[in-house]
Amino acid sequence: QVQLVESGGGLVSAGGSLRLSCAAAGTIASIKSMGWYRQAPGKQRESVATHSLGYITKYADSVKGRFTISRDNAKNTVYLQMNSLKPEDTGVYYCTAQLITEWSQAWDDYWGQGTQVTVSS
Repeated sequence: QVQLVESGGGLVSAGGSLRLSCAAAGTIASIKSMGWYRQAPGKQRESVATHSLGYITKYADSVKGRFTISRDNAKNTVYLQMNSLKPEDTGVYYCTAQLITEWSQAWDDYWGQGTQVTVSS
């Protein structure tokens, strides 16, 4: 069993900052990538940032220069530092990981339950 546990969401004024954390726990053999998606009310879930093996990072155009994704491989944890937040950043942020467990023979995608981020104008 694998669980992704997110923390760090909350309410912040425009221009403020938040830091999200997501820890993967369980019988994990290896993690290929970790990342963050978000879903705003009435909109589809979209990729915000991903961190892959080899320290390859990718960002949505809307967050480039404001958000930074980082990863602690020893702790199986990914972080999302969000600066200069805008009201349009409001949504539920989901952590995701592509990993292989000690019992499986294929890479699988896992999701956290989400953490609410609300940016007031």
